[in-house]
Formats: sequence, C-alpha cells, structure tokens
Amino acid sequence: MPLSFIDTNVWLYLLFDDQRIEPNERERKRKIAKEITQEGNLAISTQVINELSVNLLKKASFQEEEVKQVIESLYNRCQVISFDLILLKSASNLRLQYQFSFWDSLIIASALSANAEIIYSEDMQDRLIIINKLTIVNPFKR
Repeated sequence: MPLSFIDTNVWLYLLFDDQRIEPNERERKRKIAKEITQEGNLAISTQVINELSVNLLKKASFQEEEVKQVIESLYNRCQVISFDLILLKSASNLRLQYQFSFWDSLIIASALSANAEIIYSEDMQDRLIIINKLTIVNPFKR
C-alpha cells in the first residue's frame, strides 16, 4: 500500500463539526476524510499537528486534554515527519521551482521526505505531480 500524506484540512473535516458548512456537504467531507484516514500507511508532519491543534482549540473549542489525545493518536497511527535543515532546504527549492507558498512547500517537502506517493489536501493544486514522485489529490473535489 502506498504511503499517503494527509494535510491538516482532511483531519479537520474528520474531527471538527464546522457548523458554517452546509450539513450535507459537511457530512460528505467527513465521510471522505474518514475513509482516507482509515487507509493506514499514513504520514503527517509536525506542522500538520501544530495547525490541527490550533484549529481544534480555537475553532472547535477542544479542551487541552482532548488536543493531547488527538496528538497522541496521530503519533500512534502515522509516520510523523519533523523539520531539519535538509527538509527546510528542500522546501525552499520547491518554492523556487513551483512557486508554492511557504507553508505548502513545507508540507510537500515533508511528504517527499516520507516517500509518500500522494498528498491529500483541499488547499493545493489537484493532480499536480511533484518531481515525478508525488501527486497532490483534492479528495473533496467533485
């Protein structure tokens, strides 16, 4: 089974019942997020954990203990990529080559570092292939 990198927004649809989204669309996205995150062979980065934690605290009103449980669960079920000099330089090179944002380049560099074949993200260019190794997939695109 190929390794998949899961961006923050997928986890948010799984864990946060955002009332600003129309109920049918919210349920559709939650179902997709659940399917993706149950696949196994998943990777994330510390950036994803940080972004998810901030959003769960601010937007979803999670308590600190709940956030700790989410973090522990992510470490138990995913390969977690931490930043180092090589990854940060790779992100910089990706920004130059593809004109990604700073944050997206870190996500992509992390996925490449993990040897992922797919990044599931709602926020990046769907079906873009990075250096013939990594495909960005928007799982929520109709």
